[in-house]
Amino acid sequence: MMKNKVQLITYADRITGQNIGALTTLLNGPLKGVFGGVHLLPFYNPIDGSDAGFDPIDHSEVDSRIGTWEDIQVLGKDLDLMADLIVNHVSAQSFQFQDVLAKGKQSEFWDLFLTKDDVFPNGMSEAEQKAIYRPRPGSCFTPMKCGDGKTYDFWTTFTDNQIDINVKVEAGVAYLNNVLTKFSANNVNIIRLDAAGYAIKQAGTNCFMLDETFGYLDNLSKQANDLGMETIAEIHSHYQTQVEVAKRVNMVYDFALPPLILHSLFNNDVDALLKWLQISPRNCLTVLDTHDGIGIIDAGPMGDKPGLLNAQQIDNLVETMHANSNNQSRQATGAAASNVDLYQVNCTYYNALGAKDFDYLLSRAIQFFAPGVPQVYYGGLFACENDMELLTNTNVGRDINRPYLDANIIDKALNKPVVKGLIELIKIRNSHPAFAGEFSAQGEGSMCCLSWQLDEQTISLTVDFKLRHALITQVNGDEETTINLNSFLA
Repeated sequence: MMKNKVQLITYADRITGQNIGALTTLLNGPLKGVFGGVHLLPFYNPIDGSDAGFDPIDHSEVDSRIGTWEDIQVLGKDLDLMADLIVNHVSAQSFQFQDVLAKGKQSEFWDLFLTKDDVFPNGMSEAEQKAIYRPRPGSCFTPMKCGDGKTYDFWTTFTDNQIDINVKVEAGVAYLNNVLTKFSANNVNIIRLDAAGYAIKQAGTNCFMLDETFGYLDNLSKQANDLGMETIAEIHSHYQTQVEVAKRVNMVYDFALPPLILHSLFNNDVDALLKWLQISPRNCLTVLDTHDGIGIIDAGPMGDKPGLLNAQQIDNLVETMHANSNNQSRQATGAAASNVDLYQVNCTYYNALGAKDFDYLLSRAIQFFAPGVPQVYYGGLFACENDMELLTNTNVGRDINRPYLDANIIDKALNKPVVKGLIELIKIRNSHPAFAGEFSAQGEGSMCCLSWQLDEQTISLTVDFKLRHALITQVNGDEETTINLNSFLA
């Protein structure tokens, strides 16, 4: 069972400049006791593909440049360890797809990959193509000529280097089963189902989060559970979809929380945040920042469904983030950089808040007091700012928030008041017993109070957004202590 403690999200090489062993040393040294678990971002061969490991050539092997399965075992010995099951696709450079390119339908791996004809055997109308929900601009098909002389339209939901898997056929099932078995044998106890909402495609639909997708997630979760692992569904969609998905898997991400916290801080208004906290799934992971951008659609309207924020509020939110980052995020978002998502703003959370230490700590405090198990991204842990040099070098928008760190950078960061304060907040979240109890939230306008209670112990966060004043109050029977959040920056 997953520990109810803060987890770290990180790449092995980008946080240390080295490998999995160096990450283990960091977590047993300067960060000892800070985290209860680690989401180790793709460590498969290769870690430096076109999508930073989310386009694996070999999903069942550790990239030898950063370690081995034995290193994974050691890392997961005392910590919860999460790994990505990349459900939807595999690299075009994989030996399986290269064989398909060489032989066409004569390849033994032909069935592993999804083509347009698999879903639309009688042809696809223009209306059917427009109906397909896609996270990135352009067509979701890439025509490729194979060695048999024929050109086939392969399904490429994300990029033309990420070829979609046919998860309905035996070859697709066997491919994913092999990865699951590897995880189970090497101390991975949590599986993140990456891009799972796109896995099932069906003619006449938008090919995203279909009824059949829910059933598929059900089965995949049960399979992982039988191997001793929990599952997390990674899906960016309307907030009501998250509520429904939460009923089908062990846990979901609360992707609505990051934009709602920003909205509250930008407008001194907690109403949308409190509305969400009343109905949000309790079996969730909370994040503010991740290896991707800051999700927007999760709080906004979708089609005829109203959002937690309306279209104008979403526009204001995005523009304020751009302004706070001195338009750096604008350079990394949308058509300004390659490999972009339509529903995310690429920016560090720290810069989205204008690099204001108190606002950043307050946003983390709200995250830690919200229902769910919190995760902190490595860039967020060290309050990193936008990496414009890396963005310029790669022109990959999300690299603005995927910095390469080393021991010297980490040592300096650990001495920054905002980082020290964040670590103190993490320790409170990890140690106070009331976080295993009942949650309640109340307030309106610019004020709110988030509380947890277990027997005679309570802990609460009271915030006045307008005055930028926040107190953490702990009660144990007749004893009461209060901490001003500003004191964490002293």
